[in-house]
Amino acid sequence: MRFDAQGLFWLDEEIVKPERKVQVDKRQPPERVWEHPDYLPDLEEARKFDVVLFTDEELLAACMAKERLVFDIECYTNYFLICLRSLSSHKLVYFEMYEGQPLHLSKLAWVVRNFLLIGFNSRAYDMPMLQWALSGASCQDLKSISDRIILEDVPAWEITKGLEEAPCLKHIDLIEVAPLDCSLKLYGGRLHAPRMWDLPFPPQALLSPEQMLITRWYCVNDLDLTEILYLALKQQIELREKLEEESGLELCSLSDAQIAESTISQELGKRGVKARRVSVAVGQVFKYQAPAFLKFKTEYMQKVLLDVCDFDFVVEEDGYVRTPDGLSGLKVRIGDLDFQMGVGGLHSCEKSIAHIADGTFTLIDRDVASYYPQIILNCRLFPEHLGEVFLDIYQTLVSRRLAAKRAKNRVAADSLKIVVNGTFGKLGSKWSILYSPALMLQVTITGQLSLLMLIEALQQAEIGVVSANTDGVVMKIPAGLETRANQVVNDWEAATGFQTEGTEYSALYSRDVNNYIAIKKEGGAKNKGAFGNPWAEKFPSIFRLHKNPSTTICIEAVEQYLAKGTALKETIQKCTDIRKFTSIRTVRGGAVKSGVYLGKAIRWYYGTDAGGEIIYASTGNKVAKSDGASPLMALPNNLPLDIDYQWYEEECAGMLESFGINLI
Repeated sequence: MRFDAQGLFWLDEEIVKPERKVQVDKRQPPERVWEHPDYLPDLEEARKFDVVLFTDEELLAACMAKERLVFDIECYTNYFLICLRSLSSHKLVYFEMYEGQPLHLSKLAWVVRNFLLIGFNSRAYDMPMLQWALSGASCQDLKSISDRIILEDVPAWEITKGLEEAPCLKHIDLIEVAPLDCSLKLYGGRLHAPRMWDLPFPPQALLSPEQMLITRWYCVNDLDLTEILYLALKQQIELREKLEEESGLELCSLSDAQIAESTISQELGKRGVKARRVSVAVGQVFKYQAPAFLKFKTEYMQKVLLDVCDFDFVVEEDGYVRTPDGLSGLKVRIGDLDFQMGVGGLHSCEKSIAHIADGTFTLIDRDVASYYPQIILNCRLFPEHLGEVFLDIYQTLVSRRLAAKRAKNRVAADSLKIVVNGTFGKLGSKWSILYSPALMLQVTITGQLSLLMLIEALQQAEIGVVSANTDGVVMKIPAGLETRANQVVNDWEAATGFQTEGTEYSALYSRDVNNYIAIKKEGGAKNKGAFGNPWAEKFPSIFRLHKNPSTTICIEAVEQYLAKGTALKETIQKCTDIRKFTSIRTVRGGAVKSGVYLGKAIRWYYGTDAGGEIIYASTGNKVAKSDGASPLMALPNNLPLDIDYQWYEEECAGMLESFGINLI
């Protein structure tokens, strides 16, 4: 497959467009454009789609070589499809059922029993569907089961009740390993997948033979997305496999927090403690209990501490603790800056400001290492229903991780980090054996007040803090007071038992506390929020899964301008990577541009010839920031000829203005 400059693609030298235009009345838009009677994708692309199929001999060899298969299922009333493809050879095997074509059940059973399968949301959907298919269910039966899973949210254990055990020895579901709750197509977009296409036929459709062919083509595209996601998560999966070897638990399809719960539950069992969930009554009230080391010097901060200890923290129906009105509106002022408290983390309230070290002061970012785990251990906090044995287990895990880190055993250190950090996430889940809203409250509030204690001490030493967020502060140290600043931090570390790590900045440009660019003195930058750029080469792929890319060339251009004075135009026009010009967005109900249905996860760049806007398929309303957007659902190899460079330069200027920098 090859691509031309306009994003169209061709095989055998014949250009084929993947969409067919549909006239859409913006006043009365259809609920879904692909239900429009005139909408059908071009069949030629599907007919020419080239895949390499396994022979039976090759499939046996792949089994002996322990190749892994990504897989996906499509289900309609008159058509059922399961596609499986090797991560190593990219050869495909698929099984279809339609009128006159039964599933090859014995071969399908052999494949899923002898290969490790990798899917997305497969524990909830694909595996129960696979079990029913192997039991001999018809297409109509499978569609009914599919609707129960998707429309009625029936859990897998209930769907498969009465069936034989799952036939495969092992499979990995990527949905929990991935960091957020996103669709496969959106994750694919965040990883710059070559194609972002939705299946064009509504779930209730009766497929024609041609539509079955197209469905197979789209299913193979989903295998591409599953493979891309697997590769982005490969390190996390390897760490889970390492933990599985050590513990004997099945962990590869679990989130970090779920792994922490499983690991600690196993360790509790070894110590004769039965892991159990406890219920906390809705409306139960907790009070914050300040640790002995929390001591403030000013009357103002002493009153803040008393007020926080007097608040009522109430458990709500979802199991989480409601932020008291007095705390949600509480802003603490120290020096020239306000700090906002809440049930979550502390954050400062700066807006549109730049600090540039000019010899009269230095900028030092001090982050607390492993802040929440250290609060738990230093303050000896544990879920009451588990007892102090929880601390023994947790301390052992932390000590093992630190020992592995010192020994430069990165795999062991990183796998244990999953358990150590994942534990905190389960403290607030009422479905977890670790559930302890009082403990979560103690950790988060202690973290905030401890930072305020440091900020107060720095202020009294004539050292300002220009930013603070959750686990660290940025100090603005006047020239000649560096030793004093270090002493204040050292005293605070001794009093609290925490340890900090420092980074010096040459400049800090902030839109606000959660959106900034900090230029490091030794080179490079720390970007956060809207200015974060995990698509830069230095970042592992998993960080790209946390947010949608949005014209990252603008972030690069602004960063180069601030760090080196490079003209915005120079950075933008030298770039030849189309991915850096794109934006990704989820559009509920699907998006349409000029009569072409794009899907629910869409990608575009800004072009001089784009014209018009992207609209919601269901309402006809404009998709935000889509004026001049040129859809790019398939990535080209070369830059489009109509990139609107002026738009990107103006976007950069807007970013700089948010820092208080005006180019005019």
